[in-house]
Amino acid sequence: MKHILITGGTGFIGCHLCSRLIGEGNRVLCLDNCYSGTLTNIKGLEKHPNFRFVHHDISKPFITDEKIDEIYNLACPASPIAYQKDPIFTTKTCVFGAINVLELAKKNNAKILQASTSEVYGDPIESPQKETYKGNVNPIGIRSCYDEGKRCAESLFFDYHRTYNTDIRVVRIFNTYGPKMAQDDGRVVSNFICQALKGLPITIYGQGIQTRSFCYIDDTIEMLIRTMQANNFYGPINIGTPTEITIKELAIKILEKTGNKSSLVFEPLPQDDPTQRRPDITLAKQILKYEPNTSIEEGLEKTIEYFASKL
Repeated sequence: MKHILITGGTGFIGCHLCSRLIGEGNRVLCLDNCYSGTLTNIKGLEKHPNFRFVHHDISKPFITDEKIDEIYNLACPASPIAYQKDPIFTTKTCVFGAINVLELAKKNNAKILQASTSEVYGDPIESPQKETYKGNVNPIGIRSCYDEGKRCAESLFFDYHRTYNTDIRVVRIFNTYGPKMAQDDGRVVSNFICQALKGLPITIYGQGIQTRSFCYIDDTIEMLIRTMQANNFYGPINIGTPTEITIKELAIKILEKTGNKSSLVFEPLPQDDPTQRRPDITLAKQILKYEPNTSIEEGLEKTIEYFASKL
């Protein structure tokens, strides 16, 4: 049995990771201040003897005498609505939070994984994005609290590795979707599905020709765990699917699967919204011996079923 700390454990990805690791017989300590996550996501786990939830803001030091073997640092609001709501708090969570979990890892001689993001590439001028691409980020834009916060966290992780030999993993997570996404977090999949199920027009920002690569949550979780288990590998590594789709195509797929006949409404594109997002996962296939196998059709059907049960 491993003792595993998950920060941001009540969030969308975090709650799925908690469930998976508990199911594999580990002891899980879930830390979250529930800024963008919710206790509803871990309902059913709270009574498990190997699960413990602690309400804590990781931008402040966390002190525990419990021995920790592994740390997954997922703490940070990930949707633009959430991280732009309080951009200074977002930066503190990224930077101070990284320092605090790295200090815990150093104290416990624990392996530690940083959930970074495809947003470190900014609005890329090359596609697909390889891990060697340095990015095209606006350091003073409205998204920079998240983009630059995550870039700084990556820097801290590698500095701790070089300075203290901390056993790090850095993963860059691309768009992930699935059950337990928040209905109102502003992410495109949940937005479109909820609008379609409610019979509302589908709101598309820009002309809908911008692309994303959507990875189903089960595949993302598998790749996270495999990265933690990889030997003598520190990253960064892209986590996602290389299957690219335009936002307009996504909207049409969701309308077809929900049977909704709503119109598409086009709004101005937000500042610094990336025009392309597609990972090169060559490294993931080599190191993790895995690539996502859930099709967008299958993933959307499962996600629509989840939201239909909630709405």
